[in-house]
Amino acid sequence: MLGVRNILKRVAAGEATAESETRACLDRIAERETAVGAWAFLDPARAVAEARRRDQSRAKGPLHGVAVGIKDIFDTADMPTSYGSPIYADHKPAADAACVALLRAAGAVALGKTVTTEFAMTHPGQTRNPHNPAHTPGGSSSGSAAAVAAGMVPVALGTQTLGSVIRPAAFCGIVGFKPSYGAINRAGTKLISESADTIGLFTRSVADIPPVLAAFTGAPMESYDKTLDKAPRIGLVRGVEWDKAAAPAQAAFEDAARRLAKAGASVCDVAVDPALTTAHERSRIITGYELARAYAYEWFNHRDRLSPAFARNVADGMAIAFADYNSARGAFDVARRVAAEAFGDCDFWLTLPAPGEAPKGIESTGDPVFNRLWTLLHVPCLTVPCGKGPAGLPLGVQLIGPPRSAARLLAAGRWVEAALA
Repeated sequence: MLGVRNILKRVAAGEATAESETRACLDRIAERETAVGAWAFLDPARAVAEARRRDQSRAKGPLHGVAVGIKDIFDTADMPTSYGSPIYADHKPAADAACVALLRAAGAVALGKTVTTEFAMTHPGQTRNPHNPAHTPGGSSSGSAAAVAAGMVPVALGTQTLGSVIRPAAFCGIVGFKPSYGAINRAGTKLISESADTIGLFTRSVADIPPVLAAFTGAPMESYDKTLDKAPRIGLVRGVEWDKAAAPAQAAFEDAARRLAKAGASVCDVAVDPALTTAHERSRIITGYELARAYAYEWFNHRDRLSPAFARNVADGMAIAFADYNSARGAFDVARRVAAEAFGDCDFWLTLPAPGEAPKGIESTGDPVFNRLWTLLHVPCLTVPCGKGPAGLPLGVQLIGPPRSAARLLAAGRWVEAALA
């Protein structure tokens, strides 16, 4: 499967068209979808027709020829959007989500809708890990991560409330990027947490992220497409609840740190400030309170159609007192100020993206213990693959950058990717 950069080069050289690249994706889906189950909605005729319109257009956008998987949490005007819930099985939005509209305006083809867990929370869908269908692909962006990992599509959209981009990317052995909070407009997205939800991307290499990110932000692609002029300064974070990491994941992390140091990086240990630990402990108060109120309509009108797991989440959130929620928000106000200063001389921090390999079974999408703090701190995060665990499934490392440092983090990610290849 070609990556975004290669597709753009082929299209620019006249070696490919939006239609030919879309058909290549559909052929790959036909080969693997039965085993993986990545798609909630796919209409090949509609996708090919959209690709033809791109090819027939006089103006060719910067993403012309690139097919994108759209997580079924984003509204689409020409495809149903169910949010992973039977409540919305026949839902047909009137407009595209902002991020989908921006992709299409840039020349990309919205290939289809990828499976999400119910309302992008814990209740899983049908998707399985492409590396071993007996294991979860992670969640909530299950279908997007699996579709990219299976070579069905070069890039896919996800959302992250706790760890729904970074963790499934690690489980599926691909690159996952969660930019700073608010970097990609969320209009037309079914949100869980106003304080946390962030739109992210799945690709097969770090270099494929800049052209897509530029389409969302309006910044020149070159502003994200940078390389480091010297080896980075890396802070190793073995902080909050590190004991929940499996031994093979910890060993892979230590090995990655040694390899990066051997490649020339300056590596040091970073102690987690108590303010960050306090914020981590209160993170579920914020997301729980906000989830319950975001889903007030579904709770009061369609409670019987919610999964038991989601219903418990809403009930628990409704029980959270506003004073406790406000206090937790205050803890994160402090933690964000501390985190912004704590990077010091480090270009980025390195930690784990997940406790280990993808768990067996698809009943659970895994533990976001190594994600939720960073998501609510609003800092950019990037997962890069780094080998396999004892079950032969992918492992990864997570890079965490200072606030609003996407370009620097992506440059560092390319360096790490090359050093760990």
